[in-house]
Amino acid sequence: MKILVCISNVPDTTSKINFSDNDTKFDTNGVQFVINPYDEFALTRAMWFKEKQGASVTVINVGGANCEPTIRKALAIGADDAIRVNIEPTDGYFVAKQIAEIAKNGGYDLVLAGKESIDYNGGMVPGMTAALLNFNFVNACIGIDVNNDKATVTREIDGGKEVVEVNLPLVIAGQKGIVEESDLRIPNMRGIMMARKKPLQVVEAVEFNATTSTSKYEKLAPKSACKLVDANNVGELVELLHNEAKVI
Repeated sequence: MKILVCISNVPDTTSKINFSDNDTKFDTNGVQFVINPYDEFALTRAMWFKEKQGASVTVINVGGANCEPTIRKALAIGADDAIRVNIEPTDGYFVAKQIAEIAKNGGYDLVLAGKESIDYNGGMVPGMTAALLNFNFVNACIGIDVNNDKATVTREIDGGKEVVEVNLPLVIAGQKGIVEESDLRIPNMRGIMMARKKPLQVVEAVEFNATTSTSKYEKLAPKSACKLVDANNVGELVELLHNEAKVI
């Protein structure tokens, strides 16, 4: 089984976010980048298939050379090789187009990705990739097993879980549950040294006219000061909740 795992290069959640050029560009100065956590869940599940069923695992990233440390981490975790599409992504459809082109030409049976990236939270890429490839697609996946050309997939739905059986080739949008946080792997020294020798192929993007552009970024308004109300003054509390907070 050939598995392609989609890896996004995203800011660490502890990084301070700023914008430049009149708030039209994301300022990367001083920002620590990591593997998108949802993608890391998917990668860890791919490693299970590699170890238990002999699958080959390739990771793919759409981005510039600055993404290579993140890709190398994925290789250190255990992926066999990597592909970087050498272009800065513009939107979800653009990224899906690039991934689909690689997947189509690579003969992959299973494409694993996180359900969304934690920077833009668009949640578009896995579904669009499946549509472009004409592959089956399961969103919000919290469990997957593969037997020959069929997969048994558990996905999260409102109020419960749904188990479906679906044929390969297949695109999965995973989340926590496909593996647990305790299953995530920290690269050891041996993995880091081996990752330096593993193939990282850089390919140019397919021609594509972007259909969207960023006009402006805007930070959330800072939280207002906390108002303290005397425990015995219920009337004031009710008034504030009704007139200011507007929650009752």
